This record gives sequence, structure tokens and C-alpha cells, in this order.
Amino acid sequence: MTQPPNPVLEAVLTRRSAPRLTEPAPGRHDLERLIQAAATAPDHGRLRPWRLVAVTGNERARLGDVLAEAAASPEQARRAATKPLRAPLLLSIVHCPVPDHPKVPEWEQLAATTGVVTTLSLLLHGYGWASIWRTGSAVQAPQVRKYLGVADREQLLGWLYVGTRCPFGTFAERPPCEITAKITWPDSAGG
Repeated sequence: MTQPPNPVLEAVLTRRSAPRLTEPAPGRHDLERLIQAAATAPDHGRLRPWRLVAVTGNERARLGDVLAEAAASPEQARRAATKPLRAPLLLSIVHCPVPDHPKVPEWEQLAATTGVVTTLSLLLHGYGWASIWRTGSAVQAPQVRKYLGVADREQLLGWLYVGTRCPFGTFAERPPCEITAKITWPDSAGG
């Protein structure tokens, strides 16, 4: 039996990280709508242990200055200063765990945060935008954390760079995962 096309399956199968992004990025209204949808990702206890700090316009250059300040060498500082300019929108991903929760350990809260970001990247792709999740040592830098308002108990997990995929460049096909090596089917007979 053939199945009708499924837009969710299509988005999952075709989404790729986009290292080169350009204008436009989603506007505030569209982005908030997509984040609202992404917030339905699995989240034990509905703790929503995350927040996003949107960086756009001139704030990207200011973030670049802070990244440069945190760099270890002048050459790294020069490169760091331009990183936020690679996309029209950066979403700083902040994990805000609820400490000592009686039912939801912190690892589950981290999984919920990553689930939201993954869902958001799929939604962005489904609506014609592109993204890439970038990290690096700067997530630990005090200057960067201060600039973004990341509290001591929070973790900066990097940035979701968002925009429109640049029309040039090719993307390698993603080889299929060898599923049989990843799934175990215990023998129901016990032997």
C-alpha cells in the first residue's frame, strides 16, 4: 500500500544544516509562532527548562565584539568577531535547569531543551528557512555569558543561526543509517 506524501516526514528527511545563510530570516511574529509550536516537544513535567535570546541587526556585531574579547589570540579574535554576521538571526540557546526537581533529573531537562531546538530547526526548514546549530568554547566565556544575560545556574548551549540558505554550494547526500545495528528486538519467548 502506498502512503500519501507526509510533510513532516519530508521535512525530517530533507533538513540539512546550512553553513551559509543570508536574508531573510523569519520576522518576530513568524519566529514566535514557530517557537510556540516547537515548545510542544517532549518535556517531562512541562518544565520548559530553556529560553532563547534573539540577536539580530547591529546586535550581531556587538556579540561579535564580545566573542572577540573572549578569544585566546588576535587571529582568533578577528575570526570570532565575524561569526555572528554569518546569519541574519542568531538564537542563543540557554538551558535553564530546575535544580533538584523531585521527578525530572537534569539530564531529562537537557533532553527537553535539545528537543525544542531540534523541533524548531525542522519547523524552520518546513517553512522555507534554514539553520545550523553552532557551539564552541565561547559558550563558557564570562564576557559572552554576561552579554547574553546567562545566569550562573544556566548553560549556554550555543546558537541556532537562522536565515535563508544561500543559493550556491552543494550538499552531500546523507548516507542512510544502518538501522539494524541500532535497534534490538528482544526475543519475546525469553530464549
